[in-house]
Amino acid sequence: MDDTESAEPNPDLEPTIRRTDDVEYEPVEAADGLAKGVLIAAEHGAPNFAIRRFTLEAGAEVPPHTNAVEHEQYVLEGEYVVGIGDEEYDVEAGDSLLIPAGTVHWYRNETDAAGAFLCAVPNGDDEIELLE
Repeated sequence: MDDTESAEPNPDLEPTIRRTDDVEYEPVEAADGLAKGVLIAAEHGAPNFAIRRFTLEAGAEVPPHTNAVEHEQYVLEGEYVVGIGDEEYDVEAGDSLLIPAGTVHWYRNETDAAGAFLCAVPNGDDEIELLE
């Protein structure tokens, strides 16, 4: 499909709008200071992908782990360190990341301000393995 073609509409799908007040944030058990809100996913009618918003409190650390599925992330606010494989990256608002399935990664917010990022993943099972 090139830029002049459009996708065929899927008559089985209904548009979905979720408002900020519709999203509930829950602490992520494996990491102090990390919370997750599911913005849209299969349970909201999205057939292929889920978009989640994570908040990373000042001083929070997420231990090294792997996911069974790839995920793409977009930093919304703040600055923090992301470890991917053997490398560390300082990221800030506007940066994007691809973390391939099975890749060891972790997060550390060394600042005095909270960070937040969007994370898109394929719908379905995502087995998370903590490495610590």
